[in-house]
Amino acid sequence: MKKMPIQKPAKEQRERLLLLGLVDLYLQTGKPIGSNTLRENGFESLSSATIRNYFSKLEEGGYLRQQHSSGGRVPTSLALKLYADTNIQGGSLTEGQKLELKKILLKETRQITKYLSEAAEAISEFTKCAVFLSAPRFDQDFILDIKLVGVDNSRCLCILLTDFGQVFTESLYTDKKLSNFSLKRIESYLQSRLTGMAKPPLSPEEEILGDKFYKEIMLRHIINYTNFKTEDIYKTGFSKLLNSPETITNTLSLFENPTTLKEVLHECCLKNGLTCWIEGCSIIAIPYKIHQANVGSIAILGPTRLPYKQIFALLQTASEYISESLTNSLYKFKINYRQPELSCLLLEDKT
Repeated sequence: MKKMPIQKPAKEQRERLLLLGLVDLYLQTGKPIGSNTLRENGFESLSSATIRNYFSKLEEGGYLRQQHSSGGRVPTSLALKLYADTNIQGGSLTEGQKLELKKILLKETRQITKYLSEAAEAISEFTKCAVFLSAPRFDQDFILDIKLVGVDNSRCLCILLTDFGQVFTESLYTDKKLSNFSLKRIESYLQSRLTGMAKPPLSPEEEILGDKFYKEIMLRHIINYTNFKTEDIYKTGFSKLLNSPETITNTLSLFENPTTLKEVLHECCLKNGLTCWIEGCSIIAIPYKIHQANVGSIAILGPTRLPYKQIFALLQTASEYISESLTNSLYKFKINYRQPELSCLLLEDKT
């Protein structure tokens, strides 16, 4: 029986495979890739001259650039986006990584907002990137504790701690500087109003101020809690961007214009799947669900040189664990949630 001839990939396919191989090697090494280096790493069947010809065509197409006339090539944002789109379902985690994520993210808790903050922090540690997480507003929360801290001669800071693990701060103004002793007494008074316990002994002036503070704090909190026009955003891991000054330069517009970031998270909800943007920096986002409905998105922000396959797998696993944990927690503790007026779900209904 004659051996069937081995069919070589078409020219366009060989060009694509070579580009993907170069990007993969560049992501591993961070160095420009020359023809000899690429030939020694999976492309032994091609001569260096042939590879250089491919390099020239890919450079003309906007996929590669050469930093020096005699140096190797590095992929452009266009090439990185092609690589990301090609491998969006191709990554995997080790059993150890899955187990570690599961321990952190798969849990039932009433402290929903604290859980989401911890989830964002964990994803940031795994990916070494900044993380943004959008979330609906969770109801049945209540204030557990109130703290007062003096700031200067005319201001003190009020700190509210809630049952869901949220921390709110409000600046309160006074006619004169309050002593630490007065602040503690007024703080105890606020806590007694909150819990219904016996009031502490206060001077008439302190009681008037305490009553004023309590009414002001409660009214602000109610207005803030009910006036819900945009998703709550949890952010962490910004210090990790310091390792890539170029990334900070390219992401300043995101920090200065949070509307852009919210639009990215909305778009991820609408696409209902892992989404990747690469242009000067990398943003990778994925939605998560409560009772099979998209309610928010998790996004990482980092440099363009990232281990995309591993991060895709990590975000997909994290989304599954967060979705399961929130669904179970809301059912177990009888917690409701609200979407803002311009939520991703409403936008999805309009499309």
